[in-house]
Amino acid sequence: MERRTFLELLAATPLAQAARPEVTAAPPPPPAYRVVTRFAPAAAPGMPGPFRGRVARTRSERALDPATRTVDASVVREMLERGMRALTGETSALAAWRRFFGPEDVVGIKVNAGGRPFCVSSPVIVAEIARQLMALGIEPSRIVVYERFYNQLAEVDYAPQLPQGVRIEAAERGNRSSEQSDYDPFTYVEARFFGEEDTRSNLMRLVSERVTKIVNVPNMKDHGATGVTGCLKNIAYGSFSNVARTHAQGVTHTLSAVGTFAAVEPLCSRTVLQVMDGLSAVWHGGPFAPTTRYLFHPRQILLGTDPVAIDRLLLDVIDDKRKAEGAISIWDRSPASLRLNDGVARDADPNVNILIREPGHVEYAGRLGLGEWELPRIRIEEIEV
Repeated sequence: MERRTFLELLAATPLAQAARPEVTAAPPPPPAYRVVTRFAPAAAPGMPGPFRGRVARTRSERALDPATRTVDASVVREMLERGMRALTGETSALAAWRRFFGPEDVVGIKVNAGGRPFCVSSPVIVAEIARQLMALGIEPSRIVVYERFYNQLAEVDYAPQLPQGVRIEAAERGNRSSEQSDYDPFTYVEARFFGEEDTRSNLMRLVSERVTKIVNVPNMKDHGATGVTGCLKNIAYGSFSNVARTHAQGVTHTLSAVGTFAAVEPLCSRTVLQVMDGLSAVWHGGPFAPTTRYLFHPRQILLGTDPVAIDRLLLDVIDDKRKAEGAISIWDRSPASLRLNDGVARDADPNVNILIREPGHVEYAGRLGLGEWELPRIRIEEIEV
């Protein structure tokens, strides 16, 4: 696919036309990407997987108490079980999980800890996923909860909730070149976004060398560069080094970067299941959640193999909430909304763009073959628990 041609197509898509303001700023042209990997795609890659365009959405008002932020583990278990059965058509949860995993697998659970303390991949959901994997005969030492940064995982503290023996790993404590030994030097994306010297983003060794399957567990969050941070961004930016360089000074290349990273092998083939934690969500100021100011509680879980379809639904969840709060749309491309270095806290005004957001990255990833982005073609199984 010729990416410059895609940018022209994007401007004419019904999704973009319906949502964008009248005054727009054109997306920057994408850089030239060079993808280096020794891995070929699997015969049936995990993304979009066997259930392209299908999403099971389970909801329960009992799943979380917003006042105390207490999660009911028994309700979450039922939400996951019924969602997995609806997604796969199996009559039991065990059979549904067996569609994706077996005792021989080493399974990575990719969490999102960046929104600590108030919006992270719920330890209750993550622990239940680990228990379901163990029910298939997978040893706990072959299950790895992972994220890029040690400090984020430490603040969330998943260990007390997890079954004994499940591993917790991260690649680095910060974006420091001295901490790159846990990244694969032979699997990377090379591109120059803003004239930076370090032009490579390397895949975590855990993904390329150890795990055989991945469960992706993102949150529902606004993001100042991508519009939302969901399945695609969690697995892409959460598995590669040196990705913050894709956006700076009001400009973001995330339109093309998110899908490009997510499509790299073996990440694409090994990410076989998406479990979006929508118990709590962030409608502005994401991907962080240092306060409850922009927190809300959809109390739902979305399951599928297609990250694009789930993220397409997420676009509406976040944008509808922003509109209800009187904030500008995530599709706002008006130069008048862009504010740089004005001395105001970055998240203080929901009617200001720090970067021109790029929610079109979801469609872009769909056009790369990662899933279904056209809303009328997405089949949603709605389950109330």
